[in-house]
Amino acid sequence: QVQLVESGGGSVQAGGSLRLSCAASGRMASDYAMAWFRQQPGKEREFVAAIRRNGLTSYRDSMRGRATISRDDAKNIVSLQMNSLEPEDTAVYYCAAKDNDYAPKFDYWGQGTQVTVSS
Repeated sequence: QVQLVESGGGSVQAGGSLRLSCAASGRMASDYAMAWFRQQPGKEREFVAAIRRNGLTSYRDSMRGRATISRDDAKNIVSLQMNSLEPEDTAVYYCAAKDNDYAPKFDYWGQGTQVTVSS
């Protein structure tokens, strides 16, 4: 079983950048499909980006071109680099993992990290 801990959240102005990190422990991140989700106040959690075990990546449409998900196997970390941030990106960002690339749900979740983008 893997444990996930996010870091790197904070407050930035619109147009700024943040790099979120998800440190995996207990198992290798490369054993799982990993993803980032976010939850805005009063809204349901939504998908942001994912990286499969084979390294294939995917993004929500509004983040494509502004976000990059990557995995550092040596450090056992999955990162989300976000650029050109907008106030609409303000949310709690969560790291998640699942054993099967094609499973509908993610089994493991971190505690979340707050991202606040001011205009």
